Amino acid sequence: MNKIWGLIILVLTGVACQMEKESDNRYPIGYEEPVKGVWLTNVASEALYTKENIIEAVNYCDELGLNTIFVVTWNKAMTMYRSQIMKEFTGFEIDPVLDPEKTGRDPLQELIDEAHKRNIKVFAWFEFGFSSSYNKKGGKIAGLKPEWMALTNEGEICTKNNFDWMNALNPEVQDFMTSLVMEVVKNYNIDGIQGDDRLPAMPSSGGYNPETIEWYKSEHFGQAPSDNCKDFEWVNWRSEKLNEYLKRLYTEVKSVKPECIVSMAPSVYPWSKEEYLQDWPTWINHGYVDMICPQLYRKDSARYKQTLEVTMDYILPGKRHLFYPGILIQVNDEQPSQGLFNYMIECNREAGANGEVYFFYEGLHTYENELKALYKGNKK
Repeated sequence: MNKIWGLIILVLTGVACQMEKESDNRYPIGYEEPVKGVWLTNVASEALYTKENIIEAVNYCDELGLNTIFVVTWNKAMTMYRSQIMKEFTGFEIDPVLDPEKTGRDPLQELIDEAHKRNIKVFAWFEFGFSSSYNKKGGKIAGLKPEWMALTNEGEICTKNNFDWMNALNPEVQDFMTSLVMEVVKNYNIDGIQGDDRLPAMPSSGGYNPETIEWYKSEHFGQAPSDNCKDFEWVNWRSEKLNEYLKRLYTEVKSVKPECIVSMAPSVYPWSKEEYLQDWPTWINHGYVDMICPQLYRKDSARYKQTLEVTMDYILPGKRHLFYPGILIQVNDEQPSQGLFNYMIECNREAGANGEVYFFYEGLHTYENELKALYKGNKK
């Protein structure tokens, strides 16, 4: 009996030590300092179009003290890496504009190689997620797999803000998205993967596909979903299905590469759930992600501060070290003033957020002095 009690005490002690160790961790896994990141796109930027540009971009990020690059990997039904899955599906191994002369270059691999030389982490950012095209009625995917497209209650392809959507609740669509993520996880020395307001997501106006309606009815005693796409139960049911998908995706990524960080950059809650079925407080608080970077895209100081404070309230205290707010520093030709930029950083620090992620790379130059002072201790 004494041996049994001794074993129990030993096990409980080990659990307690592990919990204490986890609670002492101030940063996401793999980090020894706060996340200081930037999104790198293939739109309104030339950074990914040549290897020389990639080297220049990485050097500049290093010069500013950034330690993480979230690089676009999937958009417009194209990959920014050489994908066997997409080659077999659409005939395009990579977005042709990234390798017009068919030299075999791989921007994702080039970026990883250059960034890792400078101890900068690289996340594969699946920007379009469950969106198949932008203002193209579903694009190539809709032509190949029309049954994959999300439908509204009027039977039309679900489109929101000019993005055309696949049915994120369709098992085949989910498997397709997972296959792209896992292709990158298996084939590249990536530090993490990231979705945003389109992964996992779908406009609340979507999901009125016959098979999805039957699925809903099977779990609601034969009752069909409401024609009101914002109906509480209909929104909740679909968002829970997306929660389950993310949980499966997280598990699959970790089964192949445990050290690979799973990060998401959703919209602001609860708008994110009402509009895009993104119940992200569940993701972070239940351990479906290793890091959360909500898009706190606000253009004035009062709204930024309020949004930041409200957002943090949705995150359990023990998980707040995994929170790194997304800051908007450029959209088209519009940028925040230096004063607003500094104020947003100040708000982050006062709230306990010691790092952030910037959208997007091309906007960094405007705040070069501020960033060097912030991350490298350089005075203006």
